[in-house]
Amino acid sequence: MEKIKLHLKRISKHPFFGFVIFGFVLTLIPIFNNYLPVSFVDSAAKTLIYFIVALGFALLIGYGGLASLGTSSFIAIGTFALYTVMDVLNMPFALAIFIGIILALMVGVVFGFVSLRIEGMYLAIVTLGLSEIMIELFKNFDKFTGGVSGTTFSSFRLFGQSLSTNQTFFIIIIAVVVAMILTYNLINSPTGRALLAAKNSDSAARAMGISVVKYRLIAFMVSTVYAVIGGIFYMAYIKFSMGSTWGLAISLNILAAVVVGGSKSIWGVLIGTFVIFGLDLMVFQSIPLISQGRFANFSFVISGGLIILVIMYYPNGLIGLFKKLSFKLKSKISKRSKGETKS
Repeated sequence: MEKIKLHLKRISKHPFFGFVIFGFVLTLIPIFNNYLPVSFVDSAAKTLIYFIVALGFALLIGYGGLASLGTSSFIAIGTFALYTVMDVLNMPFALAIFIGIILALMVGVVFGFVSLRIEGMYLAIVTLGLSEIMIELFKNFDKFTGGVSGTTFSSFRLFGQSLSTNQTFFIIIIAVVVAMILTYNLINSPTGRALLAAKNSDSAARAMGISVVKYRLIAFMVSTVYAVIGGIFYMAYIKFSMGSTWGLAISLNILAAVVVGGSKSIWGVLIGTFVIFGLDLMVFQSIPLISQGRFANFSFVISGGLIILVIMYYPNGLIGLFKKLSFKLKSKISKRSKGETKS
């Protein structure tokens, strides 16, 4: 019995345990669908998709120190890749993932090479320019597919079977857990440490024999792959994509989610994604006064205010604030326990 307890204790302390438990909790959402608003599951699915994208962006900015405003165009690549492979070519989903990753790597290399010559604000401006060019191409893609105002995906199929909305939601949950595990392994690997060293000091990283060029390219490629995968699942679930949707606003919201939550923490990115996307989709959009009235853009006011507060007072994000509060709470509890033992 004691051996079983020790074994369970080791499993519970493993970092992957939290990710798996989080995935299990998410699977309960469709089960209680009858007791939730109709749009709640759809909002949760969108938030999880943006969370996948934000994880890749967190690696880029949090560990690589590279600011990019082209994230939304990478998501668009994923949406149109799934449509082309499954609807136009009538090929399986696995091939769509493979082609999407290949496209992501190619685009990531292009954006990565741009980052080799410029940094900071100038890099953000250049990636924004490249993104706007790609979005214009996606608008023409909408016209090519015959959609008056966008591209409609027929049905998401896996192993020849059409999946329902709830089944697709479960696939997204699996993708989220896998993305969290892969991200954890990556940031704790030599690649993650090399990226962090290059972010802190280029010259010091080069002195240690770290190839800054190589790891910057890796950061851009990985970030692009996450965004394209997110776009594929967006199209699989929403079944509709529009070129004009993937503008600057989405890229800025992804940036805000990572900054507000904490760019160096997986759970921080999750918190930030919920604050920036989840609150708007799950809460604000269900309030008629906010979603339809004069306060339709109220969520932008909240996200903007949070960014200002976090940057000014909590540079490590909301996860840093939570850690600080939990540390103070634990210290107070330990002081009280010591006082009780003395008395």
